[in-house]
Amino acid sequence: MLEEKFSRKEAMIYSQRVAQMSKALWKAVEKDWQQWIRPYDLNINEHHILWIAYHLQGATISDVAKFGVMHVSTAFNFSKKLEERGYVQFSKKEDDRRNTYITVTEEGEVLLQEMNKNYYNSEHGILEGSLPIKNIYGKFPEFLEVMSVIRNIYGEDFMEIFEQGFKNIDDAFDEAEGDLVTVHTSEKTRF
Repeated sequence: MLEEKFSRKEAMIYSQRVAQMSKALWKAVEKDWQQWIRPYDLNINEHHILWIAYHLQGATISDVAKFGVMHVSTAFNFSKKLEERGYVQFSKKEDDRRNTYITVTEEGEVLLQEMNKNYYNSEHGILEGSLPIKNIYGKFPEFLEVMSVIRNIYGEDFMEIFEQGFKNIDDAFDEAEGDLVTVHTSEKTRF
């Protein structure tokens, strides 16, 4: 271990503070997430896998597990359930028979668009809890220090995929007259 530049007490308090904050934040996120996806008969793992597969466009099951922060067997088992429902498909590449690739089907893309369209039809405690900060500073919290901790734990490639997913969302959606619209290369579909 590196030469300690902190006290054991300081380390313990820091670790416990992060644990308590993470638990409280996750509980609110989980509630918001479940309310959002409930009408689509998906659980959080299934939605997360669908979302990751959509943004990675042809990811391996290992990639989905890594970026979904879940065990490979969890990623595979929930992906199989999505496949049975027609939302994703599995494939192997001729030059890479060891890896299983997952892609979102057209039906899966339609489902994701429908869920995004109806995002505001459920309560969002995290969003509501963040609005006072946005009202004061003009922007939502950025969590730069937390992002740095995550980068140090999971690595730069994790953060690149993390950020690319949000860039994809930003590129895929726009607002017109207060409505969320999907941006297509040649057309916009209003929700």
